[in-house]
Amino acid sequence: MQKENKDNRRYPVYFVGAGPGDPDLITKKGDKLLQNADLIVYTGSLINTELLNVKKDSCKTYDSANMTKDEVVELITEYVFDGKMVVRLHTGDPSLYGAIQEQQDALYEKDIETKVIPGISAFQGSAASLGRQLTLPDITQTVILTRVKGKTSHSNEEDLKDLAAHNATLCLYLSIQDVGKVVEELKEGGMTDATPTAVIYKATWPEEKIIKGTLSNIEEKVKEAKIEKTALIMVGEVLDADKNAYKDSKLYHPDFEHGYRNKTNN
Repeated sequence: MQKENKDNRRYPVYFVGAGPGDPDLITKKGDKLLQNADLIVYTGSLINTELLNVKKDSCKTYDSANMTKDEVVELITEYVFDGKMVVRLHTGDPSLYGAIQEQQDALYEKDIETKVIPGISAFQGSAASLGRQLTLPDITQTVILTRVKGKTSHSNEEDLKDLAAHNATLCLYLSIQDVGKVVEELKEGGMTDATPTAVIYKATWPEEKIIKGTLSNIEEKVKEAKIEKTALIMVGEVLDADKNAYKDSKLYHPDFEHGYRNKTNN
C-alpha cells in the first residue's frame, strides 16, 4: 500500500527523450529534469549513461533493462506517492518505439499525471551523421519511419514491399538483424539494386560506424562489419543525390514572395 506524503504533493512523471547517443544532444529541459530528479529509471541497454552524471547525489537510479512493466510502474508509483520527482529516461524520442503509452496508461489508472519531453531520434542523428537532407525537391518530400515485421506485428499495408512503392526515404528501426529480408522485400516493391542504402550503427556515439552501399551489396557489407543490433537502415535516392539530381527549393528563389520578403526586383 502506497503512503501519501504529508502535503499530498505529487509531481508528474516525466518521460524524457535521451537523444540518439551523444549526451550533448539531450534538450536543455530534459537535462534540467535529470538534475532535479529524485528517481531516474533509464533504458540501460540503449542510452548513454554519461547522461546520469548530472544527477544529484541523493537521486536513485534503476536500469529498466531487466525489469517488467509492472515492476517499473510499481517503483515509479512508490516515489510519486512519496512526493518525489521521477524521470523515465528513454532513448531517442519517447514517441517512437519507446513503449511509453502502456506505461502512461498504467500510471493514469493510478491517477498519476505524465508529461513527455521530446528528444532527437536515431533517424535525425543518422541524417546529421550522413550530412544528408532526407527530403529533396523532385526526389521525395516524404520520410517513412518503420520496421521490418517481427514479433511486433503490423497491418499488411505496412509491409516493406508496399512502402517501397512510395519512393520515399525509408528509415528502418529494429531491423538490422533482418537486413537480408529488408533488401528482399524492398526489391519486391520495385526498388532496384542501385537504390542508395546506408546503415548507421550507434549514431552520434563515439563508436559510431557508417556503412554506405546499395540494395545490391548492403547485406554483405553489414555482415562483414558484424553489425547485428543498435543500427538504423536508411534507403532512398536522397542519400546519394548530387546537385544535378534535384532542384533548389522555392524558399530562397528571388521570385518567391512571403510574409517576410518581397520579390527581388531585377
